[in-house]
Amino acid sequence: MPTKKQLQEEGDTLTREETKIRKPKRYWVIMHNDDYTSQEFVTHVLEIYFHKPSPEAHRLMMEVHTKGKAGAGLYSKDMAETKASQVMQYARENGMPLKLSTQAES
Repeated sequence: MPTKKQLQEEGDTLTREETKIRKPKRYWVIMHNDDYTSQEFVTHVLEIYFHKPSPEAHRLMMEVHTKGKAGAGLYSKDMAETKASQVMQYARENGMPLKLSTQAES
C-alpha cells in the first residue's frame, strides 16, 4: 500500500471515507393492565424500579388502568428487557400477575 507521501508525489488524490454512526434503537418498557394487580403495587413499582416521582407514578398507573397500558421508561434493548424481567419477577414474589413487555421506539 502506498504511503501518503507517495500518493501526493504521484498526483493521486487522497480521499477520506466518513463513517456514519447510528444511535442504537431504544425500547419502551410497557406495563399492561390486569384485573388483579393493585394500583398501589403498580405505583410502588414505578417509584422503585423506574425512579418516578410519586405524582408521575400515580399518573402512569392511572394510564395503565384506564387505557390498558403505559410506557414506564425508555432504555437500550438489554436494559429494557432486564427491567421488564426484574419487575415481573418481583411482582410474582408478591403474588401479583403484573405483565410488562418491551417495544422498539417508533
